Amino acid sequence: MRVVIAEDSALLREGLTRLLAEAHFDVVAAVADGESAIRAVAEHQPDIAVMDVRMPPTFTDEGLRAALVMRSQWPTIAVMVFSQYVEERYASELLAGQTRGVGYLLKDRVADVEEFVDALRRVGEGGTVLDPDVVAQLLARSRHGDPLARLTSREREVLALMAEGRSNAAIAATLFVGEGAVEKHVTNIFAKLDLLPADSDHRRVLAVLRYLES
Repeated sequence: MRVVIAEDSALLREGLTRLLAEAHFDVVAAVADGESAIRAVAEHQPDIAVMDVRMPPTFTDEGLRAALVMRSQWPTIAVMVFSQYVEERYASELLAGQTRGVGYLLKDRVADVEEFVDALRRVGEGGTVLDPDVVAQLLARSRHGDPLARLTSREREVLALMAEGRSNAAIAATLFVGEGAVEKHVTNIFAKLDLLPADSDHRRVLAVLRYLES
């Protein structure tokens, strides 16, 4: 899997490059700002771009804006965005259009190398991965009357893992329950969020989007 990295910290940029090389990714470019990242993606056409949100010159949302440009111009290229803090708006903006191949993680998540590499592969293969801390914060904002308020605590756990891009089998393993039980919870989530019958993968994405928008 071919990767472009955009990270202004030279230390973290080098660390990511070595980490991904050891995990058998092909890092075709590692740059320090959003404009350079766009040029690198145009030149190399990677499978995935790994983007820091805050980069020069203003250190606000340059990486996010570059990621949105990439999603618009090269929709088949996956994007994994990093942020130092939980910023719900960034996750919402990334998922506002094409939902395949999108990830939003906190930088602390890189410390768990196995989990990070797994998340990156899932995004590169077309999955959607949201950081568990973002998921937790969004759930905490649920209010009375919100469709999410209809969910049981277990259904919320399942939805949170769905938002991280987990399959039913992976959710079952995480929660130490049977896959049949997870399938039942997912069916209940679809019903309680008033999602119309559709392709299962499509409904999972709709559930996550409903979850983000509420």
